Amino acid sequence: MAMHEEQTFTPEPADKAKIRHILKVMGILAFVTAIEFLLAFTVPSGWFLTSIFVILTLVKAFYIVSEFMHLGHEVKALIWSIVLPLLFVVWLIIALIYEGEYLYSYF
Repeated sequence: MAMHEEQTFTPEPADKAKIRHILKVMGILAFVTAIEFLLAFTVPSGWFLTSIFVILTLVKAFYIVSEFMHLGHEVKALIWSIVLPLLFVVWLIIALIYEGEYLYSYF
């Protein structure tokens, strides 16, 4: 029978720079979200408000992808290999919505 040694684990001290970075990211995302809530309850709905929401959502999405998926620290070729197909998908969605409106004009 093999004897197992007792293992002891000692926790490492918290890395203050990592904690500050996480709090900074959380603060930026919370600030953009607070702006969205402020606009949602103060500005009347319409085309302007919708476009502001789309822009702020894209800002948050860019920041989330940059920080949490570590894409902001990669080489530019990898970033463009992800962004360009995404642009084509967005273009496809817009084109399908625009062309889909013609369906209702015939009926």
